[in-house]
Amino acid sequence: MSYVAVKGGGEAIREAARALEALRAMAGGPSLDPRQIEHQLHFLHGRVMSEGGLADADLVSLAIKQALGDPLEAALYLRAHRSTRPRLAETAPLDTARMRLVRRISAAFKQVPGGQMLGATPDYLHRLFRFELLEEDPTALERILADWLADRPNDLPPPTAPKVLDALRAEGLLPPLQPSSETAFDITREPLGFPVPRSAALAIMARGETGGLLALAYSNMRGYGDIHPTVGELRVGYLPVELPHPVTGEPVEVGEVLLTECEIVAMFAREEEGPPRFTVGYGACFGHNEVKAIAMAVLDRAMSAAAAAGGPKNPSEDPDFVLLHVDGIESHGFCIHYKMPHYVTFQSDMDRLRRARAEAARAEGRAP
Repeated sequence: MSYVAVKGGGEAIREAARALEALRAMAGGPSLDPRQIEHQLHFLHGRVMSEGGLADADLVSLAIKQALGDPLEAALYLRAHRSTRPRLAETAPLDTARMRLVRRISAAFKQVPGGQMLGATPDYLHRLFRFELLEEDPTALERILADWLADRPNDLPPPTAPKVLDALRAEGLLPPLQPSSETAFDITREPLGFPVPRSAALAIMARGETGGLLALAYSNMRGYGDIHPTVGELRVGYLPVELPHPVTGEPVEVGEVLLTECEIVAMFAREEEGPPRFTVGYGACFGHNEVKAIAMAVLDRAMSAAAAAGGPKNPSEDPDFVLLHVDGIESHGFCIHYKMPHYVTFQSDMDRLRRARAEAARAEGRAP
C-alpha cells in the first residue's frame, strides 16, 4: 500500500496537540491525581492495566489521564513504554492460592472452604442513578472511608483461601493437574505461528481487549458453540511475586500484583481412558476485570474442546480467528490508521473508476 508523506503540516499537528490539552483543561479546577484515577475509576484502571499488559498502577493512571479516558489509547501507551524497558528477571510459576483476596465467589457451591467473599462489587446493586454524586461534598469521600474503616477489625490476617476446584479434583470429578515441562511462550519476543501452545493463547487473551473477548465468548454461549459455564471460582486479589535472589538464587518476595482469576466448569466429557469428568476453562489477567477473566475462561475451554474434537466448528472455537482478533491495540491501530493520508491509493482508485466509466460509455455508444 502506498502512502504520501505528510509535509507542511507540522504547525497544524502542534495546534492539534494544543487543542487536546485545552480540551483536558476546559473544566478548570485541579488536575486529576493518579491515585484518584486508580481508586475512583477502579474498573477502568483495571481494564487498562490488563489490556496494556503492564502491572504498574501509577503508569496506568498516567496513561488514562494522558489519553483522556480512552482505554485503548491508554493501553497503547503502556505497551509502547513496556517495549522500551529491559527484562531483568523472570519469576517462577506463581501459586494463586496464595493470593491476598479482596473478592472471591463461587457460583457452583453455596458454601466453599474459606467462605464466599463478595468484596467490592456492583453486582447486587440496582442500576439507578445516585444524583447526589453530581454535587458531592469535597469531604464526602473522607467520611465514607472513615465510616467503613470503623467497622473493620484491625487484627485480621491477610485473607487467603484454598482453590474451590481442588475439592472436585480430590473426588475425581476433574482431571488431575499435570505438571508441564513446556516453557511458557513469550508473545512479546517470539513470532506467533499456528497451531499455538496453550500458554501462548492464554497470554494473548490475558492482554486482549475486553469487549473483543466478551463478544466471541458470548457468541459461544448464545449457541455458536456449546459452552454454558458454571463459575467454579472467581477471585480478585493481590498475588505475591517472587524473584530469585541475585546471590543465593532462593525465591524472594519483591511485591504483589492485583490479579483477577476465573476457573469455569463446563459439561463433562467421556475420555478415551477413565471415567467421565467435568472440563475446565481458565482465565487470568492483571487488574480487576471480572468480565474479561470469565470470557477468557470460556474461550480457553471452547478452543481446547475443539482441538480435542478434531477441529473448530464455530469462530469462537478457532484459535486462528480468536487470537488474531482480540488484541485491542492491534485492531485499534489498524482501524485508526485509516485516518492517515491515503491520497495515492484513493487517487489510483479514482483513475481506475474514471477509465471504467469511459469504457462503459464507449461500449454503449455515448460520449464519456
